[in-house]
Amino acid sequence: MNTNDDIEPVVVFSGNIWHAEMVRSLLENAEIESFLIDGNTGTLAPWYTAGGGAGSVKIVVSNLDLKQAGEVVVEFEKNIREGD
Repeated sequence: MNTNDDIEPVVVFSGNIWHAEMVRSLLENAEIESFLIDGNTGTLAPWYTAGGGAGSVKIVVSNLDLKQAGEVVVEFEKNIREGD
């Protein structure tokens, strides 16, 4: 049985605001709760956000959902690469 002491936030994605919102939507469709960190910077000043770097928008999930969320992110990144 998991207690609240076992739950920790984990960053599963970092990038620009548009990609972060897409990933967050995919996570929601997979019934995984998530939230953004630095979303305001990504929205108000997207030129400051380097994908995965300084100022990037991050998506955080529970460590209990890490495996499933990681699969969603990997699939998203694969699709983005194929679209370029």
